[in-house]
Amino acid sequence: MKPFPLFMLILLCWACSIMPVQAERMEPAPKDIEKLDVLEHLDSKLPLDLVFLDSKGKQVTLGDYFKKDRPVILSLNYSNCPMLCSLQLTALVRGLKELEWSADQQYDFVSVSIDPKETYQRANLTKQKYFKEYDRAGTAGGWHFLCGQQASITKLAEAMGVQYNYIEERKEYAHPAVLLICTPDGRISRYLYGIGFPKQTLKLALVEASEGKIGSTIDRFLLFCFHYDADKGRYAPTARNIMKIGGFATVFILTVVLIPYWRGRKGRVQLETITGQTHEVTGGS
Repeated sequence: MKPFPLFMLILLCWACSIMPVQAERMEPAPKDIEKLDVLEHLDSKLPLDLVFLDSKGKQVTLGDYFKKDRPVILSLNYSNCPMLCSLQLTALVRGLKELEWSADQQYDFVSVSIDPKETYQRANLTKQKYFKEYDRAGTAGGWHFLCGQQASITKLAEAMGVQYNYIEERKEYAHPAVLLICTPDGRISRYLYGIGFPKQTLKLALVEASEGKIGSTIDRFLLFCFHYDADKGRYAPTARNIMKIGGFATVFILTVVLIPYWRGRKGRVQLETITGQTHEVTGGS
């Protein structure tokens, strides 16, 4: 064997031997985020009277986006975020593009900047970026990027239960990646974590938040079958509900299909018996 391939083989074996050790190694969380958390306030009402500026510089309240008969996806982000916000919003757009429902028709998306120095012009550029990625005509009215003063931002973050921290030396905000799915009247229905949002998770979360006002009968049926698994961040099958449906299906089949079939078969047998007896009497006479 030539020297170079032999060296590479030895290096590969060495790498494989230390991989399990590296995989088990757990780095401590950075001090900037180790105390940050999300305190879920499910079914709590958001402070809809908080004042912000929209991406056109118009003064609005949070409640302006909760008067329609559809759910709202709510997020805390900021335009100068170096990485996490972009990853989260890009993943959200990709997930929403897979839905047959559209923003400004079946749901709205509202992103509030946690940076009080962010201008509405900067927020508008961010809106245009993600609306372009969404690439669905006639839906611009469903995308809202707001900015505001620190007092409003703080009150909203506290109501959402989302903690964040400004890192002075880096001029950045440490914050969790989380979306809130809210009911049309401004209550918190569901928290979705991470930077991946599967189609089914988004769809069922929106159906749940809308209290069945959007989605088909099949969508509401699926919501009955699935429950939200907070540990995995997605909807998972519910054994109890599936068993209920299985029992209902069994009763339905027995009642609607098999019992009439058995009765019909019994009637045919009785008719054949009577007919046979009639033939015997007729033949004997």
